[in-house]
Amino acid sequence: MDKLEKSEQAWREQLTEAQFQVCRLKGTERPFTGEYYRKGPPGVYHCVCCDAPLFDTDTQFDAGCGWPSYWAPVSEAAIATAEDFSHGMHRIEVLCARCDAHLGHVFPDGPPPTGLRYCINSVCLRLESRA
Repeated sequence: MDKLEKSEQAWREQLTEAQFQVCRLKGTERPFTGEYYRKGPPGVYHCVCCDAPLFDTDTQFDAGCGWPSYWAPVSEAAIATAEDFSHGMHRIEVLCARCDAHLGHVFPDGPPPTGLRYCINSVCLRLESRA
């Protein structure tokens, strides 16, 4: 996958303020407020920054946390991870592998088969329906 790099100004021009705050400045949206915290129609969620496919509704589940949650990305190559020590805790940050957009975090408390919970901000995603 080719890396997509843009200047901060180019990202500001492309994204809404909310998208820029979360995707580029590593913010978060409030729980239970995002468009996709409930499972939508069958499809694939794409990165709002670069349109890379990231998560499939087939792996989405209700974790009760207020953010869209998935037990796996569409492929291991779709995402990257990084250690995050912000806010006085240690978490694993989830990034879009193509454009390095901050998506959310992954936790080891998800359902089988992976046992993982990819907790992702709705504002980072765009659902492409299969219907």
